[in-house]
Amino acid sequence: MESNTRYIVRVALIVALGGFLMGFDASVISGVVTFIEPEFGLSNIELGWAVASLTLTATLAMMVSGPLSDRFGRRAVLKWAAVLFSASAVASALAPDYITLVAARMLGGLGVGAALIIAPMYIAEISPPEIRGRMVSFNQLNIVIGISVAFFSNYLILRLGQADFAWVQALGLDVWTWRWMLGVEALPAILYFAALFTVPESPRWLIMRGEQAEAMRVMTRASGETAAEREMRAVQESLAAESTQERGSLRDLFQPSMKFVLMIGVTVAVLQQITGINSVFFYAPMIFEQSGIGTDASFMQAVLVGLVNLVFTVVAILLIDRLGRRPLLGLGLAGITVSMLLLAYGFGTATYSLSAEAIRALPASIDSGVLAALAGQVFGSDVAFREAVVAAIGAEAFASHQSALVSSAISMNPTLILVGILGFVASFAISLGPVMWVLFSELFPNRVRGIAISFVGLINSAVSFTVQLVFPWELENLGSSTTFLIYGLFAAAGLVFVLRYLPETKERSLEELEKELVRQ
Repeated sequence: MESNTRYIVRVALIVALGGFLMGFDASVISGVVTFIEPEFGLSNIELGWAVASLTLTATLAMMVSGPLSDRFGRRAVLKWAAVLFSASAVASALAPDYITLVAARMLGGLGVGAALIIAPMYIAEISPPEIRGRMVSFNQLNIVIGISVAFFSNYLILRLGQADFAWVQALGLDVWTWRWMLGVEALPAILYFAALFTVPESPRWLIMRGEQAEAMRVMTRASGETAAEREMRAVQESLAAESTQERGSLRDLFQPSMKFVLMIGVTVAVLQQITGINSVFFYAPMIFEQSGIGTDASFMQAVLVGLVNLVFTVVAILLIDRLGRRPLLGLGLAGITVSMLLLAYGFGTATYSLSAEAIRALPASIDSGVLAALAGQVFGSDVAFREAVVAAIGAEAFASHQSALVSSAISMNPTLILVGILGFVASFAISLGPVMWVLFSELFPNRVRGIAISFVGLINSAVSFTVQLVFPWELENLGSSTTFLIYGLFAAAGLVFVLRYLPETKERSLEELEKELVRQ
């Protein structure tokens, strides 16, 4: 590997740690929800807010981080993001109440939104054209790695908290389990902040600020002197052309000629989230607990979710330019539909019944006497079982001992649930996950591309926030089977849309696509 390439790889890997922190911060909450619900006495909507609040402020940060990076620099905004990640991790771990926890999560959301926009932008601006695609893909890959590490970290902390070691008690891992899950993120965030001092500022931003000599030094280090001179001229010409062009406005998106591409963009943005991906990522242990396998096993299976997501994201990166966007989306949506219908069937055929023996074996903190009247009764859904038990022992006691109660009562095939979840994650990771952002960069004309991506990205974030917020309410009021059936029906509708309307954009220039898709 040439020295220039080694330099770019090192810089890209450092900057892409922002993607790692984003993935970690977004998914670490999955292991926390089972602890904070009983500790803070949360309702379903309050639990949803604890999870979804991060997405809300991430959306705000996505809207302002671009202009801020134009004013203060890409590296400066990434440093602020690292500080926000660190502060959020510490504040979340020390939160004395629910309101403080939500506020701390929202603080982290600002870092998430900034990293999502600025890290890939920086990498694209410093990388030579011939390796730019691979370098930018480091960020998406790091997001997926961050999700996987969060699942594993949660599982490790949970198991260590159960170990009989003196240092475990000294650190409070057994008592403050969920606080350690949130607080451990401060370590990679501090490392990220320190590492950013070893990378240069974006050469494109330096040229925008008139710092030509420093920009040339960075470009020469990245591409070599000859290529740097050529790229410097190209950037200067591009900036000069942009200065004479009229900027696209939001109004331009709603012109009749944009109707077709806007329909595709909005539909794909909604579809990526309405099929339930963040319900699985952010509530994975809770979903697995619903199948009756217990807390430890549910956390272990969440680790498998992260690994499958990682593997199939790599597969998608390898295939997206070979097979094309349309085949991957079609294959993925078909897999999502089948997986969600499998989950709906698995939970729909489950039965719940507490035998007298099972009631006696429940933890001593549960008043087994009041449950005696339920002995031998068979419930055909998780909703009916939950309502009966809550009526007997109260909502707070049920929330505290839900895993033990469900494990003692449920009769189903948990392997079916595991296969359905892993199949769903694999199908998403090879299609809607990576393909959506590629499509967004290709569908819209140059003049309105920036504002168009911001617009559909905002819709995507709004749907994501809503799905995360209402998922606990859906589980309690609709039941697991109906919830997953709804996701499956959305995926099936999306598959029909893709097969009927989505054009293939592989190996076609942006100008060709604009002529065909933007209908005058």
